[in-house]
Amino acid sequence: MDFRYKKMGIETETLKLRELLENKVKKSISEGCDGILLSAGLDTSILSYVAAKNTKIKAFTLKFRNAPDAEYAKRLCKILGTEHYVLNIDEENLTKNLRETIKILGIFDPMEIRNSVAIYTLLKFSKDYVKGVMTGDGADELFFGYDFLIKMKKEERENYAKNMWRNMHFSSNDFGRFFGMKIFSPYLSDEVKNYAMSIGDEMKIKKGVGKWILRKAYLNLLPNEFVWRKKTPIEYGSGTTMLTNIFDNKIKDADFEQKKLKYEKEDKVIIRDKEHLCYYEIFKEIFGNVKKAKESEIRCKGCGAMIEHKNLFCRICGTSNNRMRMKYKNFK
Repeated sequence: MDFRYKKMGIETETLKLRELLENKVKKSISEGCDGILLSAGLDTSILSYVAAKNTKIKAFTLKFRNAPDAEYAKRLCKILGTEHYVLNIDEENLTKNLRETIKILGIFDPMEIRNSVAIYTLLKFSKDYVKGVMTGDGADELFFGYDFLIKMKKEERENYAKNMWRNMHFSSNDFGRFFGMKIFSPYLSDEVKNYAMSIGDEMKIKKGVGKWILRKAYLNLLPNEFVWRKKTPIEYGSGTTMLTNIFDNKIKDADFEQKKLKYEKEDKVIIRDKEHLCYYEIFKEIFGNVKKAKESEIRCKGCGAMIEHKNLFCRICGTSNNRMRMKYKNFK
């Protein structure tokens, strides 16, 4: 392909993507969105930039200990002139929020809980200031922001992505209903989803970097430190990943081994680590034993719950669905 026409094609695509996002953000604002959950990664930085051009919006960032998101968000809000709220949370209050997170979601999957407790905590705080918030949900899934997607072979990634797009679930919606808040996710709008699903991998991944078309679309509109910021999971950016170490230090090895054997024998639930144990005990106190799958259903090997046949993981405990994983050799 002639370089000139290739360049024109890229410019056309970036313009189209900017127009789609601009329209969806404006629509969100018109429907009552007056806040944003801001990590200042690429996805929420873009939404903040677009929102700031159209209205005054409040941004909310969670900070536990020395987590990095808050400093990035502070710099971005200063550039955009956005009112910024940073919730500095301590260990006691963060762990208190775990119970409500587990109660609302009905799960004890550590990775999901670490990410979700950050969202729960921030929505609980922001509900006193705004009626609705935007999230960056969906951008990593649709535009390939995750490292494991980037490392997959093209055919494997294509099959994995189709399955992932069918089964996307974001806890912000569950928490929004709980708090009576409107949740706006522009990347998950039909228009943006259809666009993302229609473009090829070459528009999403270049030189080992994901979300390339998103980065290209806002290059020179946002500072480079936000455009090229490496993907950081919510749990790392907010600091909730430290929960793993907190529970490792709180629970004695002997107590862990005893309870691990007890729950495996009595409840047929495999406990993977101390953090997992803590979440399971909260789950069990709230819900009782895990509802087991029927004989005709796919049974999770970790907890016995039913797994939808095309899901890669058990949504209850986080154990992988080996039947589906066999299709994706490079998936880790």
